[in-house]
Amino acid sequence: MVLEDPQNARILSIDLGSSSVRAGLYDGAGEELDGTEAKLDYDFEYTRDGGASKDADEILDLVAGAVDEALSRSGGATISGVAMSTFWHSVIGIDRGGRPTTPILTWADRRAAEDAADLRESMNENAYHRRTGCVLHSSYWPAKLLWLEREMPEAFGRTEHWVSPADYFYSRFFGGAYRVGTSMASATGLFDQDGKCWDAEILEALPVGEAQLSSVSDDPRNGLDREWAERWPGLRDVPWFPAAGDGACSNIGSGCTESDRLALMVGTSGAMRVLWRADSVEIPDGPWCYRSDAEHYLMGGALSDGGNLVEWLRNTLRLPEPEETEELLSQMEPDSHGLTFLPLLAGERGPGWADLANGTVSGLSMSTKPVEILRAAMEAVAYRFAIIAKTLEAASPGEKQVIASGGGLTHSPTWTQIMADTLGKPVTLAGVTEASSRGAALLALHALGGPEIEATKAPPGKTFHPNPNHHGIYREALERQRRLYEVVLERG
Repeated sequence: MVLEDPQNARILSIDLGSSSVRAGLYDGAGEELDGTEAKLDYDFEYTRDGGASKDADEILDLVAGAVDEALSRSGGATISGVAMSTFWHSVIGIDRGGRPTTPILTWADRRAAEDAADLRESMNENAYHRRTGCVLHSSYWPAKLLWLEREMPEAFGRTEHWVSPADYFYSRFFGGAYRVGTSMASATGLFDQDGKCWDAEILEALPVGEAQLSSVSDDPRNGLDREWAERWPGLRDVPWFPAAGDGACSNIGSGCTESDRLALMVGTSGAMRVLWRADSVEIPDGPWCYRSDAEHYLMGGALSDGGNLVEWLRNTLRLPEPEETEELLSQMEPDSHGLTFLPLLAGERGPGWADLANGTVSGLSMSTKPVEILRAAMEAVAYRFAIIAKTLEAASPGEKQVIASGGGLTHSPTWTQIMADTLGKPVTLAGVTEASSRGAALLALHALGGPEIEATKAPPGKTFHPNPNHHGIYREALERQRRLYEVVLERG
């Protein structure tokens, strides 16, 4: 479907993040329509053994509720299409009757670390990485599927299909076969990036066949089932585009759509990514590589600790209100607290992929103040990004403008300045509120005949310029963190 006048389009964008579900309307230029956004908060269910899951139907109810609220605020606008952004890497089992057999195992679920280690012993991980852009790690589906077979055998045996959360939601909305977009498929760890198909070699190593996976298609769906058509008559026959990964959507929404722009995002977790159009890719050692769609690759590194770490510290250390805390942070000199922090409380994805790593703080004393621990944590996250940036420089050469998004940075000028000082580069905030929601809307607009995503820029926000003296201090602190990392992992 191609609209005669995409400029007059109205896109309903749904964004399933790691701590909330959002829905809102965007116009034909990719601008959010004020007053239409709905936001419903939730939390993953964490367990002491590394679990991070959520009931699929609870999330479905939140998605539906957010859509209800956004439509109620739309003023009766005619919707041209529905877009969706969701977190990557998460899997759910579905039985013959279309009902979940498992909770959603999210990207943050670390219980499959042992299974990832077993896969590394039996497979050529370098060859696997070159094909799939993923490593053998608990974040991805291969290890998760082995864990499910081992720990939930009854549910595993009843499972007919293994799908991403959005595939399940769409099956409820529309019925019919399970389908997944290229973007979501590309980050499962089961996908051949250049072949744009499920990877036969990894499937041979798993107790799952291709017939149990969704078919890969970027075509939209329409024709809501009766229950949903009655609930949302204005959405019944409009195209619903397949969900895209939140990281890819964030790049697009923040205007980082070509290889000269580096997206730095700190939301619940953190990521640094570069996106570009290409027919094929040679995936180097180090970074992961997924897709935003069938035409674009996305390469980068991700941290499991970002805004979630700051929020945990705020609650655990009983810090003052955010405004007062920000003022205290801004008054501190770089690395003045005497602490070395490994920000791995939620485990490690990039840059080292140490599945069983945990957080560590060295240098605590009776004089250490809570705000000093928070400042050390913020600096520590910046150091991990500096390592990822160095990896990406080798994989994607050339000078890059750093564009930042995510509530972690937009709500803390101090943290953004720390990032600029650590990287030794200017960091410009993207002048958009919700980059992932906007990116999903822009992908839908392109599919409806709108501009190429490379032509859709984001308005710039404030630029933070690095302090050379601070950069030198942080480089030394980064080396101290590297040494602690090596000692902790060696002992682990």
